[in-house]
Amino acid sequence: MDPLISTFVSDFENEEQDASYDRWFRAEVQASIDDPRPNIPHEQVMAEIQVLMEEVQRKYEALQASNKDCTAAPD
Repeated sequence: MDPLISTFVSDFENEEQDASYDRWFRAEVQASIDDPRPNIPHEQVMAEIQVLMEEVQRKYEALQASNKDCTAAPD
């Protein structure tokens, strides 16, 4: 093992858990590499996420505004 990497403390309780996670992770990476579906460009993903985040922000702000209306003291 790389000496630099070996200086890190493992999050796993024992070597078997570490090895099991490593096998799982490598299988996930390989499955992604082998996936025949076309890749999605980073810029496209970020643009789609930006639209979703803005929509959530608008809904949150509308909810906050309606809650303020409900709790405002009558004149």
